[in-house]
Amino acid sequence: MHMESQGKPSHTADSATNDANALGFYVSLLTVVLTVVTFAIGLSTPPLSGPSCADSCFEYPYLDIASRFPRDYLWMYPAMVLTLIYVVLMACIHSYASADKKIWGQIGLSIALLAVAMLIADYFIQVSVIQPSLERGETDGLALLTQYNPHGIFIALEDAGYWLMSISFLCAAPVFSRSDRVERAVRWIFITSFLLVTIAFVVISVVYGVDREYRFEVVAISIDWLALIVSGVLLSIVFRRAMRTAS
Repeated sequence: MHMESQGKPSHTADSATNDANALGFYVSLLTVVLTVVTFAIGLSTPPLSGPSCADSCFEYPYLDIASRFPRDYLWMYPAMVLTLIYVVLMACIHSYASADKKIWGQIGLSIALLAVAMLIADYFIQVSVIQPSLERGETDGLALLTQYNPHGIFIALEDAGYWLMSISFLCAAPVFSRSDRVERAVRWIFITSFLLVTIAFVVISVVYGVDREYRFEVVAISIDWLALIVSGVLLSIVFRRAMRTAS
C-alpha cells in the first residue's frame, strides 16, 4: 500500500506532462492556421490613411469611415483569437521546459500575458466602440481611438503589444536548449524575431522621428506573425516528439 501511494504522484505528473505536450502539439498547429488566415485577411485590407495610402484616403477627424465597417475590421476577429491561442502556446512551452529552464518559460508567459492584454483591448475597442459611436454621432475623442489615425492610440498599443510579443519569444528561447536541429531552429527564430523587431523600431524611429506612424506596426506584426507560423510548425514537431518519448 505504501509503495502504491508513492507511485501515484509520479503517475499523475507524467499524465499532466503528456496532456500538456498533446495540447502543445494541437495548439502549435492551430497557431499556424490562425496566423495564416489572419495574415491573409490583413494583407487584403488596404491602408486607407497614413503614409501607405495611395487613393481615397481618410483624413482627420476620420468621421467618414462608417462605410468601412465591417470590411476593414474583419482581420481583428481572428487576430483576437490568435492572441489568446498564443498565450496557450506560451503556457505549453513553459510546461515543456526542463526544471532549470522553467524560469525562462515563466518570464516569457508573463510578458505574453501583458502583450495579449494590450492587443485584445485594442482590437475590442475598434469593433465595439468606433462604429456605434459614429452611428450615434458621438464623435468626441474618436479620432484618437480609430485605427485610421496613423499615430493614434490603436497604433501605439499595437506597437507596444507586438514588441512585447517579440520579447516573450526571446525569453522563451532558452527553453529550447537541446542540440537537435528542430529545437535549435526554434531558439534562433525566437531570438532573431526579437532582434529584427527591436532593430526595426530603432531604425524607423531614427529615420522618421515623430512621423513613425504605423510603419513600425506593420513591420512588427509581419515579423511576429511569420515567427509564429514557422515556429508553430517546428513546435508541433517538438511536442509530437515529446509525446512519443513519454509514451
